Amino acid sequence: MMNQATEGMRVIRVGTRQSALALTQTGQVIEQLKELSERHGLPYTFETVKIVTKGDRILDVTLSKVGGKGLFVKEIEQALLDGEIDLAVHSMKDMPYELPEGLMNGSVPKRVDPRDVLITADGGGFDALPNGAKVGTSSLRRASQLKNRRPDIEIVSIRGNIDSRLKKLETEQFDAIVLAAAGMTRMGWENRISSPLPVDICVPAVGQGALGIECREADSDVRYLLSLLNDPISELAVRAERSFLGALNGGCQIPIGAHATVAIPEGASNLEGALIELVGIVGSPDGEILLKEIGKGTDPEALGLSVAAALRANGADQILSQVRG
Repeated sequence: MMNQATEGMRVIRVGTRQSALALTQTGQVIEQLKELSERHGLPYTFETVKIVTKGDRILDVTLSKVGGKGLFVKEIEQALLDGEIDLAVHSMKDMPYELPEGLMNGSVPKRVDPRDVLITADGGGFDALPNGAKVGTSSLRRASQLKNRRPDIEIVSIRGNIDSRLKKLETEQFDAIVLAAAGMTRMGWENRISSPLPVDICVPAVGQGALGIECREADSDVRYLLSLLNDPISELAVRAERSFLGALNGGCQIPIGAHATVAIPEGASNLEGALIELVGIVGSPDGEILLKEIGKGTDPEALGLSVAAALRANGADQILSQVRG
């Protein structure tokens, strides 16, 4: 459905969660789309539509106990299907592997730092945390890996937006909290980061650091506009990670992580022959078991499947079935 405003301009309605981070990253995407529209002579203006999701409403329960996939996207996807919005800006790590019929991921803009970061009360790093340190995170993936590395630390669930979690670091006497580098960067709060967590300590969530711009498959105008925003290298890495996610039937509430990097052959003018390296993990929430596999390949979907299969062969399904209950 095409909305027409005065002077023949189409108003493209952009759906988003209404947290400070979601609105900030949506605003950044809209600015890029405005620039692309002007550069290519496309008659578009943009309007932000705020939508409350189930994950935003339930703040007093750990995400893993809420259950279900798409806690932060379902209501937004319904608005897309109903024609109330024309595209949606998601944090890619919130997007389930399977999208509703009629919707597609129209763009993966250039990815920012995918790592997790530590924000500590004293500014020190992970290894400098005191024995028995109280560390705040609502993520089973983070809890599993950090407990595996440091069995002495106490993991305490912490929910809420980035700014509220940063306040809880002080008000609830946490020694540290763990957040995504991407969120801190997009909010302009890099100075609050005590230290990044290397991937060999904490493999990020699938798609972390990337955005997913979702649209209707039938909306050719929006699909073309979003194609101009797409970053091919980021898309390739995310496709490998999401293939891994789909193979394990995972979501952001399950203790799995994946991180892909892309190496372009010297002198190549495009992505032909690009080599993808994918590390995938599955861990028990208490950190006692942490399975890790690394694979390389040129086909992102096949690579995701192969790394997932290797983890399955080592017992990943048993761990995940216990978590799902």
